Amino acid sequence: MGNHLTEMAPAASSFLPHFQALHVVVIGLDSAGKTSLLYRLKFKEFVQSVPTKGFNTEKIRVPLGGSRSITFQVWDVGGQEKLRPLWRSYTRRTDGLVFVVDATEAERLEEAKVELHRISRASDNQGVPVLVLANKQDQPGALSAAEVEKRLAVRELAAATLTHVQGCSAVDGLGLQPGLERLYEMILKRKKAARVGKKRR
Repeated sequence: MGNHLTEMAPAASSFLPHFQALHVVVIGLDSAGKTSLLYRLKFKEFVQSVPTKGFNTEKIRVPLGGSRSITFQVWDVGGQEKLRPLWRSYTRRTDGLVFVVDATEAERLEEAKVELHRISRASDNQGVPVLVLANKQDQPGALSAAEVEKRLAVRELAAATLTHVQGCSAVDGLGLQPGLERLYEMILKRKKAARVGKKRR
């Protein structure tokens, strides 16, 4: 379902002011379920996808209770090893990172840990909030969010990086709403801290 990679990585000029839309990038190893999660959010149903060869992008509206909602411009980028060096083109100056793991593949969590720490510590991504989605919780043997957090050493990310690990399922949508609400809270907290820091200068 992915588009071919071109010079279409998001630029700073694409950011909408006044929180009209928050820019979020979904990354993770291949076959983690990133695209299925994206389309579960977009269409409210499970969509069987094929490996993403480049990227997908969708505008997702998430209700926050009452009449409030927030819009995320979500970029889902392919996770094959040959594509991972291109992640930084998409994460540059993003508002939030969503890192998806297949919670049934314990043997790949070390590989996922390396990639998570590499991208979150990149100079352009210092302090960008990270939501880790432990996908496929509907399947037998899936590791819990707490176990995924431990194996990915999420708490060893930079002290300035706000993080949250959420169990979820692209099949039934379990965990996606609370996960995105938490991501929104972390993004707002970071933006508020940045504004306070500017005022003190």
